[in-house]
Amino acid sequence: MRDRKICIFGAGALGGALAARLGASLRNTSISVIARGEHLAEIQENGLRVWENGKRDSVTARVRATDNPAELGEQDIVFTALKGHQLPDAAPGIATLLGAGSRVVMIQNGIPWWYFYGDPSSGHEGERIPLLDPGNVLWDLIGPERVIGCVIYQGAEVVAPGEIHITPNGRCIFGEPSGALTPDLDSVAAMVELGGWRVERTARIRNEVWRKLMGNAAFNPISALTRATLADMIDDPNVAAIVRSLMDEIRAVGTALGAEFDILPDQRMALSRPMGAIKTSMLQDLERGRKMEIAPLLEAPAYLARLTGMATPTLDMIVALVNRLELSAA
Repeated sequence: MRDRKICIFGAGALGGALAARLGASLRNTSISVIARGEHLAEIQENGLRVWENGKRDSVTARVRATDNPAELGEQDIVFTALKGHQLPDAAPGIATLLGAGSRVVMIQNGIPWWYFYGDPSSGHEGERIPLLDPGNVLWDLIGPERVIGCVIYQGAEVVAPGEIHITPNGRCIFGEPSGALTPDLDSVAAMVELGGWRVERTARIRNEVWRKLMGNAAFNPISALTRATLADMIDDPNVAAIVRSLMDEIRAVGTALGAEFDILPDQRMALSRPMGAIKTSMLQDLERGRKMEIAPLLEAPAYLARLTGMATPTLDMIVALVNRLELSAA
């Protein structure tokens, strides 16, 4: 049997941690990564090192690294660890890695570009979301039929080129857009589980998309607008009221599209409070001069609200303010 070929497209904090753990745990598997800059150079020279907070020893793996996906040839599985707004520009590169049977595991926050593909619940099966996939480049070059969806709960940070720190107890949830529990889904989940994550397989991946979005769509933009940590937002009753209002609107839109929620806003905030004085990813991007993840976390749910006829005044206000913030920071 030939070796499997797996590429992680986007070997930043989360993608790099995935590559290192898979590289250290899988046999008969060729692991490659797409990276850039000093991070790429260090990976090529010394490999990837991942430290889990609270553990003494790191996981180190040597993987093939390049910034040119055309060098790697066809892959059996491609994991994308890019943010949603980065994916359209990456689509041609991802496409060079795909053969007839290749699968693409999309690790992403927010509403994914493939959301309505094979969707039995919303009444919009097969519709495309133009703001997430301008010109249909992802749909046409990658194809939603290749996608396995992934929602992940894992804190990760690149602390130096080639070195990544992650929080303990990371959890990954995998699902086919169709809801089918396929051999491909099981194979991907088993590999990631072997790499050290707690793993779940679901027939309702969209429920998980909305469940995580309920927190991300509230905490991320408010933290960017206020420079507040997670604890700051939850402990300030006036800010917490806005967080709660955003979460309620997100739940309403998701429910209108057939998603099911097993958590209320106050429960979501209570679960987040022990994380303490951490900065959200959107605040970190703002402070580092990077483009913020506005489209999948905010503009897409606002678009879906209009599609379903839902009123979302708090969400619409936050979208306007965060877009203004990004313009001022450019």
